[in-house]
Amino acid sequence: MIAPFATRLAPPRAPGLKLIPIAALAAVLLLPAGGTPALSQADPVVAKVNGAEIRQSDIDLAEEDLGQQAQQMTAEAKREYLVGYVADIMLAAKMAEGKKVTDQREFKQRLAFIRNKLMMELMLQAEGKAAATDQAMRKVYDEAITQMAAEMEVRARHILVATEAEAKAVLAELKKGTDFAELAKLKSKDPGAAAEGGDLGYFAKDQMVPEFADAAFKLEKGQLSEPVKSQFGWHVIRVEDKRKKPAPEFEKVKEQLETFVARRAQAEIVAKLREGAKIERLDKR
Repeated sequence: MIAPFATRLAPPRAPGLKLIPIAALAAVLLLPAGGTPALSQADPVVAKVNGAEIRQSDIDLAEEDLGQQAQQMTAEAKREYLVGYVADIMLAAKMAEGKKVTDQREFKQRLAFIRNKLMMELMLQAEGKAAATDQAMRKVYDEAITQMAAEMEVRARHILVATEAEAKAVLAELKKGTDFAELAKLKSKDPGAAAEGGDLGYFAKDQMVPEFADAAFKLEKGQLSEPVKSQFGWHVIRVEDKRKKPAPEFEKVKEQLETFVARRAQAEIVAKLREGAKIERLDKR
């Protein structure tokens, strides 16, 4: 039941929260010791490049920078790749330093932009984390649960066929007493539901196509529908149960709540900053 709850918590996004690629940042700032000034036993040195240290924190940042590309590798292959990745950045950055890339106008422009963007991201991340208190999450949870209280769910079975004539034949067999689940396994063209005897489980009205949902929610428990046409074909539906949508437990949606509250706080900060700022558009007359 978490997915429908998550749909309610579509978090507002503050603009510009996409993280800066770590590789670009490391190269621009020309960090001579692998990019991590903090030294501790919890951040061990994993390699050296011409004497400069690569620490575990550098590997972690490189993995974040690569995203899905890194996740597709085996653990051993990924670690080898990440060490090489960071080493390449350090070597190329050192070469760029020797060629006085830092004196170039483009470098200075990009550095200023990246510096501002990084400060924004770190500030908003901290503010979002601070806003996501247990009290704030509980408040959002209670509001969402209140909205869910009046919503109904139906549990239904269906048999899907290609034509109206086939649907009428199926309905006639069911009225004679043929077992719905067995007939669904034999006749239904919905392979997923057919394997479960046509059982679709519990669903809310907005989770099904309108024609199917309208017919299902009008039926009482145990009733059969007349043939119903949708974009998928012709359905015969039987309602197994009706209930009020149960609320998910707080702990099961806590991560979603935390994300929502944090992003809402971030969006509010950016909105307030815009309201208090004088932004002039000189490209529009």
